[in-house]
Amino acid sequence: MLLSQYRTQTGGIQLVARDGTQACAVKTDATLYDLAIDCAAQGMSLRDRIGQLGMGEVVDLEALYEGGRILPPLFHPDPAHTYLTGTGLTHLGSASTRAAMHEKADKAETDSMKMFRWGIEGGKPEGSVPGVQPEWFYKGTGHALIAPGAPLPSPSFALDGGEEPEIAGVYIIGEGGTPFRVGFALANEFSDHVTEKQNYLYLAHSKLRACAVGPELLAGDLPADIQGHSQVIRDGHAIFDAPFVSGEANMSHTIANLEHHHFKYGIFCQPGDVHIHMFGTATLSFATGLSCQHGDVFEIAAPAFGLPLRNALAIEAAAPAARVTVKTL
Repeated sequence: MLLSQYRTQTGGIQLVARDGTQACAVKTDATLYDLAIDCAAQGMSLRDRIGQLGMGEVVDLEALYEGGRILPPLFHPDPAHTYLTGTGLTHLGSASTRAAMHEKADKAETDSMKMFRWGIEGGKPEGSVPGVQPEWFYKGTGHALIAPGAPLPSPSFALDGGEEPEIAGVYIIGEGGTPFRVGFALANEFSDHVTEKQNYLYLAHSKLRACAVGPELLAGDLPADIQGHSQVIRDGHAIFDAPFVSGEANMSHTIANLEHHHFKYGIFCQPGDVHIHMFGTATLSFATGLSCQHGDVFEIAAPAFGLPLRNALAIEAAAPAARVTVKTL
């Protein structure tokens, strides 16, 4: 089942579901967040709950997308309670680009290659024993979550703004601090690769950027082999066009291992919070030498996830230097 949300003409949020080609409004005023929290508390699946609510009128998702009314598939009503995070060096083939960015003069094994090797050797443990922990990074709160079709902002101080086509796990935290996976969605884990290339210790800076997720959420298991496509479109023409793969068949870690090493931290298990956790990629236009420009459109697609994720790069105007106001009380 694919789930999505759009903004109604009166300013509300309408939940949409589809199992095939036809999308229909779910007969509820509740958001996907509301339903997910309630299902977690009641021990009920989303599919069963939506089946109880029933389906209403047919919805033209493409027209809503074109009209700028599609929302991220799930988010907390208070953006401060949505966490955007991710893991890197998790996909087979993902290490080569990163290693080149961080290559040492003496040609010794880079830290990136070392971490990738650890994942190959211990990222898919057998049984319930946790495997090796992956690279982990923080992107921000829900204030940095951009809707499908909306401009994807890049700050004026950024040295680069490049796409990263990924799959994201989408979670809510239930009563007692238990994480519940709501589903999976396409994600553009937008990053500043030039800043990162200067020094791997700048990775944290390079990841503090906006990102986009959606437009549809896959409620259910993640396919083992995901075959997708990533494009950068400039003036109506694709200047970058490449396949990307995901799913555990193409990864050095299991999803369960990545989830464990995120939710093992109590701070990420606060009841009611939303987590959108991106699982990494092996495909970047930056690796081909492309420098994206204002107005370039990123398009990320994979058949299992319904409509493609599209956002145009919007480089922000220069802002004054940040200053802290010190006030004596």
